[in-house]
Amino acid sequence: MDNFTEKFFRNFAFNMKRLGILIIAALLCSCTSAQVKEYKLKIVKEYPHSTEAYTQGLFFHDGVLYETTGQHGESTIRTVDLESGNPIILKKLNRKYFGEGSVVLDGILYILTWTNKVAFRYDPSTLTYINTVSYPREGWGLTTDGKQLIASDGSANLYFLDKDMKLQKKVPVTMNGRPLRNLNELEWIDGKVWANVYLTDMIVIINPSSGKVEGAINCKGLLPDSLRTQETDVLNGIAIDASGRIFLTGKKWPRLYEIKIEK
Repeated sequence: MDNFTEKFFRNFAFNMKRLGILIIAALLCSCTSAQVKEYKLKIVKEYPHSTEAYTQGLFFHDGVLYETTGQHGESTIRTVDLESGNPIILKKLNRKYFGEGSVVLDGILYILTWTNKVAFRYDPSTLTYINTVSYPREGWGLTTDGKQLIASDGSANLYFLDKDMKLQKKVPVTMNGRPLRNLNELEWIDGKVWANVYLTDMIVIINPSSGKVEGAINCKGLLPDSLRTQETDVLNGIAIDASGRIFLTGKKWPRLYEIKIEK
């Protein structure tokens, strides 16, 4: 197969997969019911966000905002100044790795990779690399309940892992009794797992014990069309600080939003 033909079929397969996900997203946005509480957003404050950051992981630890970004050759781990959106410390991953979700548990910073079947551990205070851990599935989102790691892989499952990233349990996620796929970036908020649903404007609130979606947040229009460019990608990035403020952003978005939710 020549290079042109190979590229054509690779792009065709990718676009068909994306189309399938968009169809699922459309169905998702129309399937909320009385079983799922529906919430709307209220913007409290806007902050700058780097349009070079293909956001994959976003969280606060000890008052510091951390962000991991993706894309081969562009993946980074960084601490970010909230007011300016500029990196304080920035470390690049090797170009063969596609960075994904991240979190700190017991003084160790964990970073997933997408398809490399490994995860990294760093010192969160200096962003110094510690070691590499084998990881047997795709890496998407990562958070913690303070005792264990919680990961997503784009399926309808949440994976609960110990500190060595060994699987402790798998919880299927359902919305109105149906599996909810494409769970992406995660955040632990008030005893629930908040998750971006890839290629949608919806965040779901999941009961970590049952896997049932108990709430859905409609984020449509959070980033106005006037701030979008050809490079602007999907909603992805949820963080909560120690005071309970919740922040949202997206891949290559120019804004980070402090928000509140209301029925």
